[in-house]
Amino acid sequence: MTGTPAELRHDAQDISAALPPLLADAEHLAANMLLGAHGRRRPGSGEEFWQYRPAQAFDEARLIDWRRSARSDQQFIREREWQASQTVLLWVDGAQSMDFASKGVPPKAARARTLAMAVAILLLRGGERVGLTGLDVPPRTGEIQLLRIAEGLLRGGGGDYGAPDIRGMMTKSRALFVSDFMGPFDRVEAALTQAADRGVRGALLQVLDPDEEAFPFDGRTVFESMGGGIAHETLQAASLRSRYLERLAERKARLADLARLTGWQFACHHTGESAQSALLWLYGAMEKTR
Repeated sequence: MTGTPAELRHDAQDISAALPPLLADAEHLAANMLLGAHGRRRPGSGEEFWQYRPAQAFDEARLIDWRRSARSDQQFIREREWQASQTVLLWVDGAQSMDFASKGVPPKAARARTLAMAVAILLLRGGERVGLTGLDVPPRTGEIQLLRIAEGLLRGGGGDYGAPDIRGMMTKSRALFVSDFMGPFDRVEAALTQAADRGVRGALLQVLDPDEEAFPFDGRTVFESMGGGIAHETLQAASLRSRYLERLAERKARLADLARLTGWQFACHHTGESAQSALLWLYGAMEKTR
C-alpha cells in the first residue's frame, strides 16, 4: 500500500469492496459441510452430550440425570464431551506469483483466499481461536474475527514469490500455509522447520494453475514472472516441457518429504478443480493435527 492520505483511502476502499465477495464465496463453500464443534471424545465441560454412565458414590447429586434415571433402578450421570479451544494460524501467500490465472479459471490468489476463509469459518464456528501469521491479526474467537481475517488476506504482499511468515506463531499451535510454493525452497524449509521446532503442526496446500501443471506452451514464448522481476525468452518452448515437469515433480516431492519429516500434511490443488474437494481435504488435514 502507498502512503499519501488519498492513496491510503483509495486502497482502503478497494479492500472494503472486495470483502463481501470473499466472505460470500467462503460462506457458500463452508455451508456445504455439516460440521459441529471440535469436541474430543472424553468427559468434560463441553456443551455436547457424550454418554450416560452409572452414578458413583463420589458423584454430586446435581449431576444426576433424573429423567434417564427414572427409567431404571439405577441412577445415571449425563456426561458432556470435553472441548477446548485451540489456536490456528493461517498464512496465505500474497506475492505476485499468486495472481497468475490461465483462461477460464480463477487466479491462484483468489482460490487460496477463499479456501483459507472457508477453513477459518469452520474453525471459528467450532470454537477455535483463529488468526493470521505475523502480528496484524492475532488469534481470537467470534464472528467479528472473520472480518479481521478477510481484511488481512486482502492486503496481499509483495515481491515475485512469497515464503511462510511464522511471526506470532505460538508453541503447540496449529497452522495452515497456502501458496504455490514456487519461490526459493530454502525459505519454505526454514519456516516449516522453525514452526516444527516450536511444536506447531499443520498443513501445506500447494495451489497451482492448470497451465503450470501441463505446460501447454510451444514455439516462441516469453516467460515472465508476474512482478516482472524474472524473464526468459525461448524460440522452442516445447523443448523445455520435460525439464520443467521434472522440476515441478521434484518440488512437489520435496514439499511432501518436508511435511512428512515435520509431522505436517501436504496436498496439491489445481484451480481448475473443485474448491469443495480441497476444503474437505483441508478440514480433514487440520483435524489430523489436533
